[in-house]
Amino acid sequence: MANNKNMIYRDRIYGKIKIEEPVILELIKSPSLQRLKGIDQAGYLPLLSKLLDFPYPKVKHDRFEHSLGVFILLKKFDASLEEQIAGLIHDVSHPVFSHCIDYALTEGSEKNHTYQDKIHKEFVRKSEIPAILQKYEIDFDYILGKHNFPLSERELPDLCADRLDYSLRTAFIFREASRRKINYLLNNLITENKFWIFKDLKAAKNYAQLFFKMNTLYYADFPSAVMFRTTGDVIKYAIRKRYLRMEDLFKTDKEVIEKIKKHLNDKTLKLFFERMQGRVKFKNSPRNYDAHVFCKSRIVNPRFRARNNVKRLSEIYKKWAKTVKDESKPK
Repeated sequence: MANNKNMIYRDRIYGKIKIEEPVILELIKSPSLQRLKGIDQAGYLPLLSKLLDFPYPKVKHDRFEHSLGVFILLKKFDASLEEQIAGLIHDVSHPVFSHCIDYALTEGSEKNHTYQDKIHKEFVRKSEIPAILQKYEIDFDYILGKHNFPLSERELPDLCADRLDYSLRTAFIFREASRRKINYLLNNLITENKFWIFKDLKAAKNYAQLFFKMNTLYYADFPSAVMFRTTGDVIKYAIRKRYLRMEDLFKTDKEVIEKIKKHLNDKTLKLFFERMQGRVKFKNSPRNYDAHVFCKSRIVNPRFRARNNVKRLSEIYKKWAKTVKDESKPK
């Protein structure tokens, strides 16, 4: 619900929030942000939900929802307006099917999922976002400097608003964490010296274990590998055959699917597309395989308050240091 002066947004994680900042309202309504409603957060969820045996409509979530979530999290923890803006627009350069694109366009990006990051600055520069920021006298180049906003984004294994939101959101949607647990973790978070810190060891351990579970079951698991490879193969082949143009990749998932369907008389494309729909059987066979797929692996090593000091989880649990080392490698 919105008017020209404010918006009431209902988020499945954070609840109801009133948004009043004119620049935020205008950015939310911009074509770049609105396009993200058509970009699946996971990649190609119809296949992934089928492989994970989850009903597709109930687990559907998009990059728009996540982007608003990052903004809301930063707002709730009193981040600067500039940092809220940086968090809000951090994903606008995502092509269709999110990180599946890393399996279609770039060598080496399979292990790190870096394509969107590499094109982000140039993509945003060519969008309507600079004009919106200029209108409100906000320094565009400052907003694009990720190092300026460590609450919004940090490298693994640190916490950041982006990482916190997608992990808690995915855990809730896939029923790995109840609303009560989500609220417990959020209520035990603080920000200090531009770091996200849990109030105690128990909360830090709880979150780290939840994140580890999400990585093991969803981010770097076998079903995700199948989704990444099959969707990436469809995109790669369709571009090579000129059924898709590069600019099509910055439309929506649905628009690209419709373009691909027009060329299914191509037997190779049809086979790739059948795989993408989960209609071709497959198995994980390390000694006899057709495709070798890497998945980016994610792990966190949260900070927490221990009396008058701030420590990392690995300082208390030495085994966690080994877990961080092992889980930081691509799967």
